Amino acid sequence: MISPLEIGANAVNALSIVLAGRNSVHTWWTGIVGCVLYGWLFFGTQLYADATLQVFFVFTSIIGWKNWARGDQRPVARTGARALLTYLVIALLLAAGYSALLHRYTDAFAPVPDSLVLVFSVLAQLLLMRRRVETWYFWLLVNTIAAPLFIHRGLILTGLLYTGFWINALIAVRHWRRLAAQ
Repeated sequence: MISPLEIGANAVNALSIVLAGRNSVHTWWTGIVGCVLYGWLFFGTQLYADATLQVFFVFTSIIGWKNWARGDQRPVARTGARALLTYLVIALLLAAGYSALLHRYTDAFAPVPDSLVLVFSVLAQLLLMRRRVETWYFWLLVNTIAAPLFIHRGLILTGLLYTGFWINALIAVRHWRRLAAQ
């Protein structure tokens, strides 16, 4: 059964994504509200890494809100292969470590996929803040893992929204590749 909390979290986050697509500064404060709601939802369903991730998103949304309000814009660019490989190795090591901690010290539902979603979301968000094309490949990976995880945990609406996020990331990667080529 879909809870009012899940409905609210998804509605606010969907609004935030629409506002981001319109390049509106209001994407950030709606994203903060949505992340707080998601944090509460994920903690209640024993997806602790995803709950932790929402705290990170709140802080980065505050930074994004501040930067967009000032009009700071970087050009869209690509990340070098060496840096990307380094980021990937570090992310996999962090995911393995966090997964081990969740497995040992909590009653986490799915420590490995939950940790992968956490770590790759952090990497994707950092690349997004730097306006790197590769952010969208990591968002595709995150959403590929997260959508079935959430559906399996009974968060059907959230899983469907993350499927929508996957489609958005697929469209965005094509658009950002064109922007970087200009």
